[in-house]
Amino acid sequence: MKLLKRWAIALLSLCFVFVFPTSSYTEVQALDESSLTAPAAVLMEESTGKVLFEKNAHEQRACASITKVMTLLLVFEAIDSGKISMDDTVTASAHAASMGGSDIWLEEGESMTVDEMIKATVVASANDAAVALAEYVSGSEEEFVAQMNERAKELGMNDTTFKNCNGLDEEGHITSAYDVALMSRALMAHEDIFNYTGIWIDYLRDGKTQLVNTNKLLKSYSGITGLKTGTTGEAGSCISATAERDGLSLIAVVLGCSTGTERFTDAATLLDYGFANFAMYEPEVPDGACVEVEVTGGMKSSVRTTVDVSSPFLISKGSADLVEAEVVLEESFEAPIAKGQTLGSLVYLVDGEEVASYSIKAESTVEAISFFGVLEKLFRALLCLS
Repeated sequence: MKLLKRWAIALLSLCFVFVFPTSSYTEVQALDESSLTAPAAVLMEESTGKVLFEKNAHEQRACASITKVMTLLLVFEAIDSGKISMDDTVTASAHAASMGGSDIWLEEGESMTVDEMIKATVVASANDAAVALAEYVSGSEEEFVAQMNERAKELGMNDTTFKNCNGLDEEGHITSAYDVALMSRALMAHEDIFNYTGIWIDYLRDGKTQLVNTNKLLKSYSGITGLKTGTTGEAGSCISATAERDGLSLIAVVLGCSTGTERFTDAATLLDYGFANFAMYEPEVPDGACVEVEVTGGMKSSVRTTVDVSSPFLISKGSADLVEAEVVLEESFEAPIAKGQTLGSLVYLVDGEEVASYSIKAESTVEAISFFGVLEKLFRALLCLS
């Protein structure tokens, strides 16, 4: 029986590969709203938060289980702060066990670790596990939802109001494609989330409960890393799909599709467009950015500047030869100067338009000249002469 079950799983996985064609990627040079069946969508670059494409980006809509992106964000923040840990035991309440829709059939009083509850929430989109986590973090789902809304405001999610932590249809539970991209970006900063979003099949309860990922792009799209799907009668079929190629990390949000196939196709179309038209540029420090600049009224006559360009920036594909660097830096500065103080900027432009800027900073401290400072300097000079 177990052998037959495993063969069935393998066959099902193979079917998904054919149902959702693979993409190595398609050269999508242009994209307009009619290219997508979804009524609302956004394509965002992760590191900058720059929107590369949008369709009704701020239209308020239900988003089903994509709600769990915010739930997971608060859980990972609680882990990072030391409030909870992955090994903690979470016991399901009657409320958590009563959830409908997709779940892992938690029974009241049943216990699992935080790690297992996260796995169930991410991979199987388990509503009951999401509520159990919320209650463990905040004491009640109601208090947790209040924290979700507070965090949403901090992220600039102005189109969003959460009513629950799992995304089940509820009046007034709304968000937008743009807001989903914002919270997805925030969750992606917690890299451990990808330990779960990349799982295709896993098990709980000593192998008795099987989890199959609801994100079928894992089996069909090159570079896919996550993130979360959602489907309800009110929300339709939704997805926040994340993918990375050649250092370019993208977030494709699709809300309100009629079918699951449409949401995956639309997400792949958005990602294809992004990878075909954009790239990350690795800047180099030009002459004039790291130099000795004059300091007046200081214990030293000059200070060396430094600039960190370790963070690449987004450009249109094929425009690398058009990138120009401009150093904005005065010839002299008045003391005192603190180490790390911003003295100027290194600006990168393409066709005269600014695409990135980095701060030029002081490499060391220069104190303002003083009587005792001069006396000390003179004393040291005399010691050297002797």
